[in-house]
Amino acid sequence: MRYRHSTAQSAEYLRLALKRMAQQEAGLHPASYAIWYEYVAGINPALQAEIDALLIGNARLNDETTYTLYGRYVADFDAKTALRIGDSVSHLVDQVSETAAQAGDQASRFGNSLERWSDALVRPPGTTGPLAPGVEDILRGTREMQGAISALQARLEESTHEAQQLRHEVARAREEALVDALTGLSNRKGFDLALAACLEQTNPEMPGPCLLMIDLDHFKRLNDTLGHVFGDRVLTSIGQTLRANVKGKDTAARYGGEEFAVILPQTPRGGAVGLAEALRAMVAASRVKRSGDKEALIGNITVSIGVADYSAGESAMDFVNRADRALYAAKMQGRNRVSLAQRPQSESVK
Repeated sequence: MRYRHSTAQSAEYLRLALKRMAQQEAGLHPASYAIWYEYVAGINPALQAEIDALLIGNARLNDETTYTLYGRYVADFDAKTALRIGDSVSHLVDQVSETAAQAGDQASRFGNSLERWSDALVRPPGTTGPLAPGVEDILRGTREMQGAISALQARLEESTHEAQQLRHEVARAREEALVDALTGLSNRKGFDLALAACLEQTNPEMPGPCLLMIDLDHFKRLNDTLGHVFGDRVLTSIGQTLRANVKGKDTAARYGGEEFAVILPQTPRGGAVGLAEALRAMVAASRVKRSGDKEALIGNITVSIGVADYSAGESAMDFVNRADRALYAAKMQGRNRVSLAQRPQSESVK
């Protein structure tokens, strides 16, 4: 069990969690309570470390950060645990079902052999009469065993079907835990997993991988002047653009807030820059409705993009940091542009 606290302990953690929740900007909803309960209970060290880092300088958690923490450290943990349980149950049922099938086959062959040779075992050739009591008992017991095994196999088939359904449901829940609800893209956890898998499969003989870090320009000003609802519409529009243009093995993610990322496992740097320019131009040409069908479309929405191509042996963090520095350079150069990251110094010297 994840929570093993007594009533008294839970009550104390509730008091501490509510005190922490009241100090934040986020609403007093279940996701907020879940992260603060685990924080004050000390049962989730990774969550605790990230919250401590976020609260440096008297910062406060808003709803977006709270839901991100919940999805990354609470909900996704449950999904992965359930997936492992589902896999274990399915594997166990498969093993038992196979063993029962083998036992049933053996019992059937044994019973057939007994019936075939029973007369020869108990009666000399040419004589008649009932079978010896011992043999009749063996045959009766064998038939009963065959019936019991048949019933067991039927129950195991039902259990196997239920286990498979459980695995599918848990897999779907895990997928949902890795998706950003607003944009439909991968969330930060999904990005981290996709990038780790991408770097594990890197082939020096193939081009790529490349990474795009994308940030909406002047997003805070847009939120302040047109409202957070419109800001969400803009983020949704960016998500639609990325989903429509990032396909196949490539991964588009909402990295956090107004920042997005695209992982391109088998794309050379020239192709990555070309895609980045295309995405930048599409966003710049887009128009987003403020509210209702009769409202005017709002334009002048732009993004800045940093592009980095992977350097052999580079860590995921360094890879992201280089793309982020390129993004920052695009911002400093006037925004609404693409900037290519410099290669690591050790590689540039070669």
